[in-house]
Amino acid sequence: MAITDIPEYAHLTDADVEALGHELDAIRRDIENDRGERDANYIRNSIRFQRGLELSGRALLFGAGNRKIWALGAGVLGVSKIVENMELGHNVMHGQWDWMNDPEVHSTGWEWDNTGPSAHWKHTHNYIHHKYTNVLGMDDDVGYGLIRVTRDQRWKPFYLGNIAYNTLLMLFFQYGVAVQHLELGRVAVGRHPNPEGFKQDLRDVGMKVGKQVGKDYVVYPALVGAVTRSRKTWLRAMTATFAANTIRNIWTNAVIFCGHFPDGAEKFTKQDLEGESQAHWYLRQMLGSANFNSGKTLAFMSGNLSYQIEHHLFPDLPSNRYAEIAVRVRALCDKYDLPYTTGPFLVQYAKSWRTIAKLSLPNKYLKGTVDNAPETASELRFKSDPDQRLTATVDPATGRRTGLRSAIGRLRRRRSPVAALAGARQSKDVRAA
Repeated sequence: MAITDIPEYAHLTDADVEALGHELDAIRRDIENDRGERDANYIRNSIRFQRGLELSGRALLFGAGNRKIWALGAGVLGVSKIVENMELGHNVMHGQWDWMNDPEVHSTGWEWDNTGPSAHWKHTHNYIHHKYTNVLGMDDDVGYGLIRVTRDQRWKPFYLGNIAYNTLLMLFFQYGVAVQHLELGRVAVGRHPNPEGFKQDLRDVGMKVGKQVGKDYVVYPALVGAVTRSRKTWLRAMTATFAANTIRNIWTNAVIFCGHFPDGAEKFTKQDLEGESQAHWYLRQMLGSANFNSGKTLAFMSGNLSYQIEHHLFPDLPSNRYAEIAVRVRALCDKYDLPYTTGPFLVQYAKSWRTIAKLSLPNKYLKGTVDNAPETASELRFKSDPDQRLTATVDPATGRRTGLRSAIGRLRRRRSPVAALAGARQSKDVRAA
């Protein structure tokens, strides 16, 4: 089962959680009070860089008849689309730059280079996903309504296709973004709450898809063909653009899945939302998100979502500040003995795929339990008495708090083959004595 009592799972009292919330509020205030010219320069330079890349990529397509230029043009255009979607579109539409009062980088006016209408995305992502992060039955990003990513999702034969579904989602991710808001699953069973609203949303998606397809696969390739007077170059410009979109789709899928589905990114029940305070919301974001290690280049190419924990704590603070925020968040995790889930990019992504592959099968074929598995955990993993409350304790010798992170470490050591072998040897020695 997913976590039903977050403070208990985290080994914190309600007072501890509120104290943690006050410290996170202080981080927010410090960054808000310090925003200024260097942040404004960062976003404006990022826009210039992205537009320069896009112009260069489009220009290279005029030479797409040459294979090397085709590959270079597709790559440059693909990178420009990544930057536009991740560092610009995603973060601008979160309102990270609204404080500048610049209409060019304001959340109300940005329309990104993606088949998903920005208005739809801001509802499904900014509101639904960020408010109800990893809450089963509330957050549509948990498996995207398509993939089984937690043992709390009852297994059905449909999930045997988990790997195939995610492969298609990865390759055509922008179309997954486009249709997510439509709630097609509800439409299919006749349970959509607003049929008339659905029709309008469907028209909006159709118009946006048509605009993107027209720009990428009709207008620009036709311009290339007209200038070069070459049907071959026209077709190659079209395939290069398709390759660029695919590059962007695969990368976006990887970054997002690294932030939400590797080991340690916890899931929650609706029960957790009852009377949830801001401090409890903070704690849920910390437990439900995961980072991956990055330098400046990788962070920029991920839209600074390599700091997914910090982004979920402060989705509307400037993304260029997440690295410095992370230092303070990690210090709080040390102070309250909370896990800070991170790891190498490829490792985190591999863990996501491993979960998707494992959960294509029924639970009876899997190791672990519904309360204690790499991809699904609950407070029951730590106790046998259902009335016992798990709380942090303070080591009287060191003054250090011991809580969730220490408890997880003890569980891992008990499960490790080395620990099991040592335990067996100890039992053998006792019997021999």
